[in-house]
Amino acid sequence: MPIVILLLLAAMVATFGFWGTLKGILGAIGVVILLCLLVLLFVSFIAAWILRR
Repeated sequence: MPIVILLLLAAMVATFGFWGTLKGILGAIGVVILLCLLVLLFVSFIAAWILRR
């Protein structure tokens, strides 16, 4: 499996260039982090709402 990921990264670098690939990877990581923060915020609001009742 890691060989497939390495080949995919090599194909992305060949297609988009190094900086385009780096921006794409960092953007994907950023979206995952923001999604996790959004879920955490939602869960905290639900917990606060349950504790008030």
